[in-house]
Amino acid sequence: MPDPAIDFAGLGHAFRPGRWVFRRCSATIGRGRIVALLGANGSGKTTLLRLLLGVLRPTEGRLAVRGRTAFVPQSFQLGFDYSVLDVVLMGRAGQIGLLAQPASRDAVASVQALDRFGLAGLARCPFHELSGGQRQLVMFARAMVADADILILDEPASALDLSNQAVILEQIRLLSRQHGLTVLFSTHHPQHALEIADEAVLMLDRDRCVHGPAAEVLSEANLLALYGIPLRHLPFEHGGEMLATLAPVWRG
Repeated sequence: MPDPAIDFAGLGHAFRPGRWVFRRCSATIGRGRIVALLGANGSGKTTLLRLLLGVLRPTEGRLAVRGRTAFVPQSFQLGFDYSVLDVVLMGRAGQIGLLAQPASRDAVASVQALDRFGLAGLARCPFHELSGGQRQLVMFARAMVADADILILDEPASALDLSNQAVILEQIRLLSRQHGLTVLFSTHHPQHALEIADEAVLMLDRDRCVHGPAAEVLSEANLLALYGIPLRHLPFEHGGEMLATLAPVWRG
């Protein structure tokens, strides 16, 4: 694959010698691909994202990230009482330049990003007055205006209701298909991965990482190994189209 957006091989990280979070994780991710990252709690998903963002350095292995990244955290707190518009404008910092003031085009781009999530009417509201789900959407809007090549999302739908989960998934799809963004998102919802991801990375245990086409990697066997409960692929017809969903089997 020529000049992939993200490339890592034999990647591993330990916060203390011998105390590995994960090891032997490898993936090559092409530009414009949507990739879902799945793993149980404590499997190292957030640590892997921090490595990709350059916040941490790998303990072992090779890592290359080629392009400007934007990040949407799972939660976000501010020390000052910024407006919603100010928070989105922070995403334009790379275009505005050091000590410069935002131009009208920056404000327009920020309002347009908010409007994509139905939040333009809240532009002047204090960020801290928003619900957790609304804050998540604002952070996604902030990442959208950053003019990044690679978008990294830490559980982007974790605080959202079903309607807004659908909004986020559709925006991820559009950003990749229309603007060529590479998107990597962590999730505890394998159905989200099945719905929009081209590829998936499964952190099955500390020493085992699987990467490949989402439709192949998200097999019932792999999902059982990942979560410890069975998940069944269930095909169904909707609007004349055959689709599939994943259903957990809570009882043995």
